[in-house]
Amino acid sequence: MSARAAPPQRWVAALAAAAALAANAAAAAPKAAPIAAQPRGHYAALDALPDWGGVWVLNFTPPAPGTAPAGPDLKGTYLEHYKAWQDQVRATGGQVPRHASYCLPPGMPGIMGVPQYPLEFLFTPGRVTLHFEAWMQWRTIWTDGRGHAQDLDPGFYGHSIGHWEGATLVVDTIGIKEAAALGFGIAHSPALHLVERMHLAAGDPDTLVVEMTAEDPQALNAPWHTTHTYHRVRDGELLEFICEENDRNPVDAAGKTGFE
Repeated sequence: MSARAAPPQRWVAALAAAAALAANAAAAAPKAAPIAAQPRGHYAALDALPDWGGVWVLNFTPPAPGTAPAGPDLKGTYLEHYKAWQDQVRATGGQVPRHASYCLPPGMPGIMGVPQYPLEFLFTPGRVTLHFEAWMQWRTIWTDGRGHAQDLDPGFYGHSIGHWEGATLVVDTIGIKEAAALGFGIAHSPALHLVERMHLAAGDPDTLVVEMTAEDPQALNAPWHTTHTYHRVRDGELLEFICEENDRNPVDAAGKTGFE
């Protein structure tokens, strides 16, 4: 059987020219624009979400004298750290340093339990933003269907993604800095994982309920469940909070800041 004849040279040149034209056309084609942070035409859908307008103030009831609220079930070095912190509190009358003493924000989950400063919710396409009067902080909950990034840079509020289950916003948060304590004197590992369920109370549109579960296999023996409720002030406004003005902590003659 004879070998197949080679194609004429002019065919080869024509094919190469066609491939070059196709490549040039692909390069010149307009690239798809990235999705805008606030895309036009999507705001009407927000009307179907529940009404969380106004500002929300934590319902805070101090524990009865001699009692303490149930905290997380710590283990290992995290339990040892907490016990050492308790000893320091007793020895100094409560004058112990913490990250927030130097104007760092509490981060998650602490920011959700600050009683004296309200917060508000902003609904925009693809996200829910929590705006806090405390430290003038904000927290973004992505609701556009994205997942957690594989190479998260830890932050005080971590990375939060959420979805709506009816009138309940379900929020999943990871990537929280270890500097953001789980509670007073309570540390956590980089594996901390928070799940929140946020919804209005049944039969009471002016009460918001946030149920949170914290999991940390390195620091906790079991998941820790806690619930916060907030009451609404419909005509309330957040005030300016500039921690660096330091109208709280005492400063001695040497310029050293105390921890009151």
